[in-house]
Amino acid sequence: MPAPDLAVLARRAALVARLRSLVPGEGVIADEVGLRAYDCDGLTAYRQVPLAVVLPERTEQVSAVLRFCQSEGVKVVPRGAGTGLSGGALPLTDGIVLGLGKFNRILEVDAANRCAVVQPGVTNLSVSQAAAPHGLYYAPDPSSQIACTIGGNVAENSGGVHCLKYGVTATNLLGVELVLMDGTVVRLGGKAGDAGGYDLLGVVTGSEGLLGVVTEATVRLLPAPATARALLLGFTTSADAARCVAAVIAAGIVPAGMEMMDKPAIDATEAFCHPGYPMDAGAILIVELDGHAVEVDELVERVATIARDGGATTVRASADEDERLLFWKGRKSAFPAVGRITPDYLCMDGTIPRARVAEVLERMTALAAARGLRVANVFHAGDGNLHPLILYDANEPGQLEAAEALGADILKLCVEVGGVLTGEHGVGIEKRDLMGTMFSDADLAQQQRLKCAFDPDGLANPGKVFPTLHRCAELGRMHVHEGQLKFAHLPRF
Repeated sequence: MPAPDLAVLARRAALVARLRSLVPGEGVIADEVGLRAYDCDGLTAYRQVPLAVVLPERTEQVSAVLRFCQSEGVKVVPRGAGTGLSGGALPLTDGIVLGLGKFNRILEVDAANRCAVVQPGVTNLSVSQAAAPHGLYYAPDPSSQIACTIGGNVAENSGGVHCLKYGVTATNLLGVELVLMDGTVVRLGGKAGDAGGYDLLGVVTGSEGLLGVVTEATVRLLPAPATARALLLGFTTSADAARCVAAVIAAGIVPAGMEMMDKPAIDATEAFCHPGYPMDAGAILIVELDGHAVEVDELVERVATIARDGGATTVRASADEDERLLFWKGRKSAFPAVGRITPDYLCMDGTIPRARVAEVLERMTALAAARGLRVANVFHAGDGNLHPLILYDANEPGQLEAAEALGADILKLCVEVGGVLTGEHGVGIEKRDLMGTMFSDADLAQQQRLKCAFDPDGLANPGKVFPTLHRCAELGRMHVHEGQLKFAHLPRF
């Protein structure tokens, strides 16, 4: 092993000392053991130890840290709870991780204006719990809502099982406080709703930490529905279930949620938490209808009729709130349940037109067989947001590479049928090198021009989203810097 570069180590020590002066106490982690806790996000196949982790508690500290990092040319990777599945919070060995876990306060629940002001480290579920005494709730509900944070939801534009009717994060976000790489603090949007001018709030939502760091969010709260009932529908095949999805939407019915699970996912989930799913079904749908009781009862009957006409082998409506929650408990436990039947899995995320779901599921099965792998499907069927879980064993030589290749096959298929690379997990590093299947060089250059307006030195979460590096000064001439974006490596301690 070559001897460490003493000059590099001295510079690292000086950077850490300066960061500790900006965020004192236990605000900076620099020892190797401590840093290991931050070496990946939910995409655990890729790991890197960062230069340091900084855990600020106030917006002024975030501003000071970013200003210092820009002046020193230090890269910054923002991080929420680390539940992201696309490698968006993967560290850089020559950059810091800026963790927002200490920004964990709900600042205000404004029932009169039906909104809440929260810090980015607040968990998704906590917002609805705080709003519940006012008869309100926060609609986006990712399966990881007990752990994922609002800041991460904003970064990835997360959805959830109720996004079909109530929309993803962008639909339910009213404003943010954003710190730019030069330390400038700006406010976009707010309680007043839409403002004139460019929709910069829309630009920031889903920007994956490439434009700045969110330190506060104002989110929309909705009245809790008077009634909610769920239908558990079983079908012989996934194709039959997919056709039922299309038929329900074609009938003009927009359920609050419409989720699908195939046979491998059903079996794993039933063994894990016993939600009472039909074990003879090749696929199930969970369809939730909400609103006033009379309307809900009518819609339940209409959907049940459509399902029976479409060949459903099981049609069961929740008899009470406990049963409705049990149906959803299975769906929201599906990812950990699948983790019990395979050493490893990759959770993909692509979105397709609803009418192509049956076709894509069939072709996906063939693609998996060609790679010698299995896939379990658990996804938001109502809006075509697929989450195929590719099962593999990282201890078996070549299986990780085969799983990655199958993931690329599936995402290319999504684009081929008129869909997109991601519905809610983001691009990160997972889909970075597939961006060219969906966007031209001109498209990507235009997106990078927008990043340059916020981050001209390219220090905010570099190496994510864009497959090739364009220097900001050269974008007007479309000169592409030679080579791919690389993760630079410093000597390890």
